[in-house]
Amino acid sequence: MENKPIRVLRIMGPVISGGVDIITMNYYRALDKEKVQLDFIFDGYHETPIDNEIEEMGGKVFKVEPYTSSMWKSMKQVYRIIKENNYQIVHSHMNALSVFPLFAAKLAGAKIRIASNHSTATKGEVKKTIMKYVLRPFAKVFPTHYAACSKHAGYWLFGKKSCESGKVTFIKNAIDLNKYNFSEDVRNAVRAELGIKNEFVIGHAGRFAYQKNHRFLVEIFEEVVKVYPNSVLLLAGEGPLRSEIESLVKEKGLNDNVKFLGVRRDMNKIMQALDVFMFPSFYEGLGNVITETQAVSTMSIVSEGIPDEVRFTEYVVGMNLSQTAKEWAEETLKYKDGYVRRNTKQDMQKNGYDIELAAARLKDYYIDLNKYK
Repeated sequence: MENKPIRVLRIMGPVISGGVDIITMNYYRALDKEKVQLDFIFDGYHETPIDNEIEEMGGKVFKVEPYTSSMWKSMKQVYRIIKENNYQIVHSHMNALSVFPLFAAKLAGAKIRIASNHSTATKGEVKKTIMKYVLRPFAKVFPTHYAACSKHAGYWLFGKKSCESGKVTFIKNAIDLNKYNFSEDVRNAVRAELGIKNEFVIGHAGRFAYQKNHRFLVEIFEEVVKVYPNSVLLLAGEGPLRSEIESLVKEKGLNDNVKFLGVRRDMNKIMQALDVFMFPSFYEGLGNVITETQAVSTMSIVSEGIPDEVRFTEYVVGMNLSQTAKEWAEETLKYKDGYVRRNTKQDMQKNGYDIELAAARLKDYYIDLNKYK
């Protein structure tokens, strides 16, 4: 009898070509699919940029009602998908919202139900934060297992006691290190593509949303330009606040210095074109782009919202959001004349961010769970 792979159903939120989506696909590409196969539930009915790739690798894609439209309808659809396909391992990546699909998974008979957390909360997002705090007490009710991308995220949703007792599995936001080797040729090619010559280049990648603090980022860049006009800011990503930030850039007279790149599939190359990566987030579960910038030895200046555990090389400098835009700019300008870039592969592997090693651990994790379903 032919041994079939274990099929794991992953429940995702809306695909926004951002953090969790990117990391999920990193793992899926590297996973031994003869042993473990992943299927996916996506929030929303629209076609996504990764649907075809998933199906080409043997995975299935299911679409359900957006939870923002009807959580009840979404849960009924999740229940039906799990019941009809007899999924026994269901892994939800919806943070505090996992309570809803995992309740449906329990009713549908899934024996192994994993809740993963990738986020925390901030006072600045009032409605979202209230919802997270309301749901947090229920985070451990319906899952049989807990997981998180970092200790910071694990502590927030599942509690310090659960994390330190070994009840939470930490699944690192690993990357393909073969794609993140710094190269002067790549750097020069990307800068040429973007029309950049000798400018001092600052970059940011992230969804245009409150969490990422783009408004402060533009204020910092304004201070940089005052001192060193030959500077460029590259902003990669999309999101609900993009038009607001575009208006702010125009209002400050920075149109000629700021480039909006949209969603890019080549951030491993874009990051090599930068002199400094700026990340003034209010909060992050981890901030996986900082693992990527360290992999290509690009200096990153980050806020206290970035967990300490992701700062493991000399290429990360911490600042506080209580400091002024001018102070952030002064720190940024220290790197305008360049710095030594070294190969950080060993640092990445030592800290668990090599996708080949991490995907092998994930495969073993699912295989071990499958024994007890």
